[in-house]
Formats: sequence, structure tokens, C-alpha cells
Amino acid sequence: MSTPAAEHSPGLASADGIAARARGLTKAYGSGETTVLALDSVDVAIARGRFTAVMGPSGSGKSTLMHCLAGLDNVSAGQVWLGDTEITGLKDRELTRLRRDRVGFMFQSFNLIPTLNALENITLPMDIAGRKPDERWLDQVIDTLGLRNRLKHRPAQLSGGQQQRVACARALASRPELIFADEPTGNLDSRAGLEVLGFLREAVDRLNQTVVMVTHDPGAASHSDLVLFLADGRIVDEMRRPTAEAVLERMKRFDVLRAQSDDDGPAPGLVGDGAGRPDESVPGKG
Repeated sequence: MSTPAAEHSPGLASADGIAARARGLTKAYGSGETTVLALDSVDVAIARGRFTAVMGPSGSGKSTLMHCLAGLDNVSAGQVWLGDTEITGLKDRELTRLRRDRVGFMFQSFNLIPTLNALENITLPMDIAGRKPDERWLDQVIDTLGLRNRLKHRPAQLSGGQQQRVACARALASRPELIFADEPTGNLDSRAGLEVLGFLREAVDRLNQTVVMVTHDPGAASHSDLVLFLADGRIVDEMRRPTAEAVLERMKRFDVLRAQSDDDGPAPGLVGDGAGRPDESVPGKG
């Protein structure tokens, strides 16, 4: 069962209970007339021990936001913290060590090494770092993800859903502070996708992990505690305790408002009240 999300005040929450946060986060590509503003002064705080989904149309900046929060991409302006550590301005070697030790990643492509078995793929990041896994934690992750009977199998011997479970276990195995998942069900059929989403939900509820997932799927977003909606590089709405129906309805309304904005200028109601309902008192925001 999903747990309710913590109150979300972008960029204003204290570091206690916050896994990652950004203030004035801006990311631009190109220069001069060809500049593309992917993120526009974003303030956000990711609650620790919660499952946060990030949604938005193509080009809205959702993957860029994840990459900047994870230290995978440099920022043009603003600040980003992982826990109490400001990562903006860190040198490449420091960033690499931080990502390796404190962040887990899941991607649409499973990124498994074909010559290694499932267990070797799971422990690979720790093996590279010269660290021994916590065997009790590793066993708990493996059993939670139902991989006990697949540990000696190589990726080619596993189904797509099993491969993504291995990728999930690899992200969890080092007990990171934060797990970033970029469209983790994108290459899976609906049944396998539901399994992986269920495991991510369990990772939050049973293992007290923190998950940030970029997705375009309302059904996937419904497994989260909080959905953040992006458009044109800004957070324009959020929804707590989401359902697939409410998220889908919000996305439809969002598309209509964006079309009106394109035709007539900024439209009211793009900022919600945290439950998916537009806040008409903030005209033109977003």
C-alpha cells in the first residue's frame, strides 16, 4: 500500500528528511540565438523515504532535472544538494565517487553486462569500488525482488522483467541514499512493468529507500507518493496520493492549457493545489 507523501514545498524544506534538493536550478544548451532553456530556475526538494514521480510532455525537462539532481549533468546556474552535500561545483572525480557511493540508477535499457550472471551484475558497482556488500542487506534485496533462483543466470537467460529486476537490485544493493529511475518500465510489457513498479514501491515501503522516477505513464506514476509535473523547464503542478485516472485527467487538462497558452499567451490554472486541482488564484504561473 502506498504511503502518503510528505508535505512538499519546493526548495524551502530543511535538509532534515530531504534526500536531494535544488534552488534556482537552470540548465541551458547552446548559446546566443540557439540557446535552449531546458530548466528554468527550478526549486525542488525530494523527500527522503518517499517515491516521487516526474512527468511532463517531451522536451519539458524531466530527464534533464533527474540528470542534474543525480550529478550526471552540469548546471548552468543554481545549486543542487544530495543530502547535506552541495554537488554543484564538485570535480569530476568527486562526482564519480559520490554517484558510486550514494546514488543508484535504473534506466529504460537495463545496462547489464552480458558475460556476468545476475549476482555479478548486482554487485558490480561495489566490486569496482573495492567494497564488500552488506550480505544481510543484499539478501533482503534479492528476496524482495524474487531473484533468489536467478542469481546464476546471465542476462540472455532472463526475461525482460527479470533483467529489470536485476537492474533494480543493482541500484539497491549498495544501499544508496537515492535511486533515480528513468522510464524503468519503458521496454517491458504491462505485466513485467507492474512487477517492477511493485518492487520499487516495496523498496520505499519495506526497505525505506528514496526513489525518483521519470515516466510518461499515468499508471506508473500512480505507484508514487507524489507526482511533479514539468512544462517548459518549470514545475507547474504537483499531485499527492495520485491515481492513474487523476494523473491522466491532469495531463489532458494540462495539454489543453498549453494549447491555449500557445495561442493566447499564458493561461491560468497551470499550478495545482497539490491534489491535481488547478489553483485559479495563481493566473499565468508556469
